[in-house]
Amino acid sequence: MKIYIVGAGPGASDLITVRGMKLLQQADVIFYTDSLVNEELLTYAKTEARIFRTSGMHLQQIVSLMCEEVKKGHVVVRLHTGDPSIYGATLEQIALLKKEGIDVEIVPGVSSAFAAAAAAQVELTVPNLTQTVIFTRAEGRTPVPEKEQLASLAKHHCTIALFLSATLTKKITAALLEAGWSDRTPVVVVYKATWPDEKIVRTTVGMLHEEMQRHGIRQHALILAGWALSNELDESYRSKLYDETFTHGYRKGGK
Repeated sequence: MKIYIVGAGPGASDLITVRGMKLLQQADVIFYTDSLVNEELLTYAKTEARIFRTSGMHLQQIVSLMCEEVKKGHVVVRLHTGDPSIYGATLEQIALLKKEGIDVEIVPGVSSAFAAAAAAQVELTVPNLTQTVIFTRAEGRTPVPEKEQLASLAKHHCTIALFLSATLTKKITAALLEAGWSDRTPVVVVYKATWPDEKIVRTTVGMLHEEMQRHGIRQHALILAGWALSNELDESYRSKLYDETFTHGYRKGGK
């Protein structure tokens, strides 16, 4: 017995992986969070497939229903927004499923962090500027471990991708300034990346809260911050890979 946990991707129905799409086509039963996952993905499902919308259910209800269906011999897909490994709340489901003797296969999906970067046409890692990206969230009702407080992480001055933090922009600005960031540091906010109503807001650390308020963004947003996002970077920030003087296993560099 096995349940498939499938990453739905950031929104657009054609950004699910081929493997994920094929599992949706084979599924007898699909569980999905209707408040987050694009309903267009259900067009891949069989007409006779049964759909459970889970935004109003708690954990035990979801797991109990999935167990019931898979024990009947049905192909069961649990469709998660983005990639299940990032803020996917999958660990708690897997633990309960294992207690029932049910195996799990996870199919990765495109994370909203990468969809947001693509929409904004930015590279999160830029040679000679930053080679590190931190995925995190601001502390709200869900606590953050003491050693992972944003002000501490931001001291690295690398690119930061903030999930689930659209209502916490005052805290974000305060933490970044505390870590020594300039209030002019570029920030890109992408609301509903790859959805039809996608919105991109380019701002700075100092103006982040005001711009989020002005655009009315309070959810479904990915916040990217760091100098790698500057639209003023020029060709001097080059990688070695394509440098004509750089030798590697497939090419000998010139003088």
